[in-house]
Amino acid sequence: MKQTRLAIDVGGTFTDVFVFDEETGKISVTKTSSTPSNPEQGILDGIEKAQLKGENIKVFSHGTTVGTNALIERKLPKTALITTKGFRDVPEIRRGTKLDLWDAYKDTAKPYIQRRDRFEINERIDYNGNVLTAVDPEEVRVLAQKLKKRGTESIAICFMNAYVNAENERIVKEIIQDELPDTYVCTSSEVLPEIFEHERMSTTIVNAVLGPIVSKYISTLEGEMKQKGYEEDILVLHSGGGVMTSSTVPRYAARLASSGIAAGAIASKHIAKLCGFNNAIGLDMGGTSTDISLMYEGDIRITKDWYIEYGYPIGFPSIEILTIGAGGGSIAWKDEGGSLRNGPQSAGAVPGPACYMRGGEEPTNSDANLVLGRLGIDLLDGKMQLDKEKAVKAVEKIADEFGYSNVEAANAILEVANANMCDALRLISVRRGYDPRDFALVAFGGAGPLHGAYLAKEMEIPTVIVPPHPGVAAAMGCLLVDVRHDLSKTYVKNFEQITLDELDSEFYALEKEAEILLQEEGVTKENSTLMRYIDMRYSGQWRSLAVPIGTREQSLDATLEAFHQEHEREFSFSDRNQQVEIYGLRLTAIGTVPKPEFPKFGPDGRLEDALKEEREVYFDKQFVLTNVYDREKIPVASEIQGPAIVEQLDSTTVIPPDFTAVVDEYRNLIITINK
Repeated sequence: MKQTRLAIDVGGTFTDVFVFDEETGKISVTKTSSTPSNPEQGILDGIEKAQLKGENIKVFSHGTTVGTNALIERKLPKTALITTKGFRDVPEIRRGTKLDLWDAYKDTAKPYIQRRDRFEINERIDYNGNVLTAVDPEEVRVLAQKLKKRGTESIAICFMNAYVNAENERIVKEIIQDELPDTYVCTSSEVLPEIFEHERMSTTIVNAVLGPIVSKYISTLEGEMKQKGYEEDILVLHSGGGVMTSSTVPRYAARLASSGIAAGAIASKHIAKLCGFNNAIGLDMGGTSTDISLMYEGDIRITKDWYIEYGYPIGFPSIEILTIGAGGGSIAWKDEGGSLRNGPQSAGAVPGPACYMRGGEEPTNSDANLVLGRLGIDLLDGKMQLDKEKAVKAVEKIADEFGYSNVEAANAILEVANANMCDALRLISVRRGYDPRDFALVAFGGAGPLHGAYLAKEMEIPTVIVPPHPGVAAAMGCLLVDVRHDLSKTYVKNFEQITLDELDSEFYALEKEAEILLQEEGVTKENSTLMRYIDMRYSGQWRSLAVPIGTREQSLDATLEAFHQEHEREFSFSDRNQQVEIYGLRLTAIGTVPKPEFPKFGPDGRLEDALKEEREVYFDKQFVLTNVYDREKIPVASEIQGPAIVEQLDSTTVIPPDFTAVVDEYRNLIITINK
């Protein structure tokens, strides 16, 4: 019987494995080192370590950093761009903006496709979709042969105004595929049929450079899993917070650019709702970075303004996640102005923090936590030993620079790290019009529970939730998502000039395309849900807001009022006398996937039995003798008064003085500050 659900999250330092047995309700977790040079190997090592047999696995879902790493490291296949004559330099021109407005010397990264690999052909379609200049097939064939001689592995096709009429792109793609059958080809009208040539071209280019990489990755992983006896679809998490089957992954490769990052946000949403919170901020702090997400009234914020490298946007809807270089391996350093900094440089998996004994010598957050006693010398249930002497020696570098004692230096390192994370929390909450005091903070990842209480105190967040398995919570998120596809169409019209029938007709075309996609994924009609959204804006505005209208809009007046209310919440401003226009139509296609129901637990045992030891831990400028608990043995309904340390296989939780933690029926730690 297939009763095991397997979820894996491939991180920068560790690959996390989460296993749920449907028959017994038992959850087991494990971690193994990531293998960036051979990403599927880390997954296979994790399955081996979890002692799983492929024939017993019912569902296998995972998030991967394959796409993210390829873009950051620029390990990309030889890719060409074919575009309209006169538009070869759009990737260079971009929007003319800079990430740091005041740094005149800092350049934006080079385009993913260099100018020598970008080619123009004669074609033209006007804004209404009329073909002004048809494609010359012979010109395309000559270009195809040139690309063949160059050894081109992938081709992006992006013509101006193809979003309104894809005919010329379709013709060129057919010719290219006929001439170069082994080459990956994608068009902008298939990838992102929306206005704005830079965003559409950038997304198409990212899709093209990642296409061969993710195709090879997923086919290799499929082959390895079949050898282990797993015959079902491999589900891959994508940026929008859903999953795709392996057959769809190559078509929308750009959606994997933030695959692994999205899993944590999904897990945060699920955990918060289990605990009765509809507003929550997710803090996923791992070895190299911290990913922060926000859920408001039960929904995670979605954005289309995102990128892996600034200047090259990816236009697919994505869970809005703010990532900063603050992790357990983030390195503390002194800048040219004499200030203490923390990150974004990281010791990574290799050599790692100094205390890992893998050759690292620079002071990191993990080293600082170890020096202060907040982190024990045994990790992964004693399978990984930390060297406190090496941590002290690393932290001494900061102590010598600033004239601190080792303890003062370690404390300063963590205070700077916490300040960086608080800045990020403000960006995703206060800057968006949300009051952090109305939210719970879900702290997870290997390092999140070490810092969660301190961040909540600074931000006046009343509650911190630490899930039962914080170090692998992101992996768990991979089991909690549905098959999802996001389709869009540019549709510019004055709101007063449309009718319900016109909107229905436009949405119907998107729905037919979505139904085909879900059928290809093996989703039945009974398990399909199609949700409509309208992008709206005040006339003359540049940006628009997506207004959800459910499965069908019932009233144009109600839709208009919903836009005014959303504009008021987002920007503290609305004008019901101002003319409103529709900018685009969006459709989210959901294929419901059965999800595990995690068991509840009752009180069993005594808190005293969970006490492992007492050790000196640094709190409030002094060392305090602190109880250290084994989380696996802490019974439900227990109340732990701070200061306390809670240790487990995949993470360590710090409960500072003046804080209290209670274990709920799902074994979540609910931490609150004493009033």
